[in-house]
Amino acid sequence: MPRSTMLALSVMVAIIGSVVIAWVTMADRRRIAQPAAPGAVSTPAQPPASPGRKIKARLYYVSSDGTKLTAVDREVAYADGAAAQAQEIVSAQLAAAPAPLVSPIPPGTRLRALYLNSKGEAYVDLSKEASAAHTGGTQDEVLTIYSIVDALTANLPAVTSVQLLVDGKEVDTLAGHIDLRRPLGKNLDVVE
Repeated sequence: MPRSTMLALSVMVAIIGSVVIAWVTMADRRRIAQPAAPGAVSTPAQPPASPGRKIKARLYYVSSDGTKLTAVDREVAYADGAAAQAQEIVSAQLAAAPAPLVSPIPPGTRLRALYLNSKGEAYVDLSKEASAAHTGGTQDEVLTIYSIVDALTANLPAVTSVQLLVDGKEVDTLAGHIDLRRPLGKNLDVVE
């Protein structure tokens, strides 16, 4: 085989290899199966460490005038460790609201997974209902988002911010209004 043909073939292989490496790298960056940075703790659905043991946690429901959140102290299952306790708090927040309160969370929304990294950023992976069954509107979206963000940041000092995911993926918004592409901090301005 002539030397120029070998050189052309080598260049072609190098280009194809570079394209494949770039494609794999981009795919890995977009994948959110492990959204947290190194040091993250994943907590798939699991029972609490001490069955029957409870803690008091502040959960958030829609206020009587429908414009803000109202804080309610409720008993939540106890779990060992910040990530496991965060899972219990989110699960309680997603559960049906006690009468006469109304939940800001779309019906059928489930917690798929929760990750907590060493910087205190919690990644809360919700089922598709969080977005698909959302009523829409800026105010309702704010109440939905901050009921979860505030429940975690108000109850767990280890959690400094929360990023919501839907079906294992980053989303721009839940209903078209609030930017969810980064973790959000506590916002007590939406609480009466």
